[in-house]
Order: sequence, then structure tokens, then C-alpha cells
Amino acid sequence: MRKKIVEAKNLSKKYGNYVAVDGLSFSVLEGECFGLLGPNGAGKTTVVRMVHCFFPITAGELRVMGLDVKTDKKRIKADLGVVPQEENFDPDLTVLENLTVYARYFDLKKQTARKRADSLLRYLQLEEKQANRIDELSAGLKRRLLIVRALINEPKLLILDEPTIGLDPQVRHLIWEKLSQLKKQGVTQILTTHYMEEAAELCDRVAVMDKGKILKIDKPRSLIREEVGKEVVEIKLNGKSETEALKHLEKYRFTWEKSGSTLYIYCENGQAIIGSLLQIGFDHILQRPASLEDVFLKLTGRAITK
Repeated sequence: MRKKIVEAKNLSKKYGNYVAVDGLSFSVLEGECFGLLGPNGAGKTTVVRMVHCFFPITAGELRVMGLDVKTDKKRIKADLGVVPQEENFDPDLTVLENLTVYARYFDLKKQTARKRADSLLRYLQLEEKQANRIDELSAGLKRRLLIVRALINEPKLLILDEPTIGLDPQVRHLIWEKLSQLKKQGVTQILTTHYMEEAAELCDRVAVMDKGKILKIDKPRSLIREEVGKEVVEIKLNGKSETEALKHLEKYRFTWEKSGSTLYIYCENGQAIIGSLLQIGFDHILQRPASLEDVFLKLTGRAITK
């Protein structure tokens, strides 16, 4: 049985009367990548900041690597690596200097820090940039450097808060490859992301959040199967009634939702449903495999909220 690296019970965070995180209970197992998904304002970043002891908890319990975040912050931080959303390097230092200075927070000897920095820069394909200053790096290079910095202390738990935000596909896939390798090496990971493809690729389990609460926790494939099904049929109504479409599909097993002028049919046999719809004049139809994005939108809603 795998050890629980993170364990939260009725975890809450409040700012005055505003409840950012509302009574969450979850655990992260040793060696897994655990994803936190949700729209902006769902509470994902607040959760990870409580895990890495940046925010104090308001109520409940939170243990990281068996230690209480209320009393053991220093010991917890010693075994953590954090990739924040913000790029917070020292602009007056070179890439290598940023890494070796950061290593001092973990009491690493200069020789050890330099050796690890050299190795990690090669690992993320940044060795040619070690003498560059931060403002000479592209956004993609800075995101990779954040991961390098987070690994300098050889952490047991790596926290990744939207690590590939704004990156092009090539860089994103490189980072995915490296994170998958780290997981195989036993590094536990907590990932927040708005990219559902990223979560499906990297995460062993995901928690879908909204308004400070966890709606569902499971493996990505299990969530897709249980919440949506095998396939999705998208129907452009173009002025026609969804009632007419649904009436002719009563013999099939499916669930559905409507957004704007599009009807979404979640089902196991999309081809049969398409055949029935074509017979009654619906011809703007798309059939595709169900995805984690469908689960996300079904659970949190398709409307944009402030």
C-alpha cells in the first residue's frame, strides 16, 4: 500500500467572509501525479499554496509527508519543489547564478549546487543558456528554468502550478516528457492546469474543483466513462428544437446538455444516433471520442463566470 504524501481533511481557507477553499478532503499518494482542475477562482492555486506552506490554513487538517503544515513548515519545505505561475527570478543574475543562490536556501554546498545545476540544465536542454541573464530568455525557456530550480533540492514532492501556461506545443510536450520521467523516478507531483489534454496525459488521478469544493476525484479515464461515456455527438440546431431531436433518440441510452445553439449527446454508440438524426433532417453533426474536457465542462458548466 502506497504512502500518503499529502492528506487533507476538511481543509478550508477564508479571506474575511470569502471562502476560497471549502472543506476539502483528499490525499495524494507517493509516486503519483495528482491533478487539480477547475475554472479560474475554483481554489486550485490556494490549495497548492497551502500545501507548500505559503498560505496558512484557516480550518481543517493538512499533512505533507506526514508532517503538520501548522507546526512543521521548515521541514516540509526542505523536501518540496515548487513551480509557481509567476516567474520570480532575480533579473540581475545569470541563469546559473539564480540556481546556485536559490540552492543556499537548502544549505547545499556550492560544489553540490553547481553539480546539480549543471545536470538539471542539461536535463531540460538549457545548458547553453547558463551564462545568460533572465531577460534574455524566452517565455518557454523561463518556464523550463522554473522546473530546473524546483528540482535543485531533489524534492520528494513537486508542485506545478500551471507549468506550461502560454507555451507552444513543442515546449509543452518536452515538459510533459520530463515530468513523466520524474514520476517514473518516484517524484510525487501535484499539478494545476487549464489544459485538459495535459491532465489526461500526466495525471494518475484528478480532482475537478469549482467554487472552493471538489466535485469529483478519480482517474481521468474513469471520469470520462462515468460522467460522459464513450462518444460525444455535437448537433448544431440552426433554429431547430432540441425537443425534436431528443424525441427521436428515446430508444438509445444517453445523457445530454445544450449550450447556445449546440446540443451535446453523450453516448456509447454515436453512429446509430447520427443515423436517426439524419433521417429527420439534422445534418450539422460532429461525432468524436469523449474527453476530459467534456467532463470538466459538464461538471463546472459551460457559462463563463466572473
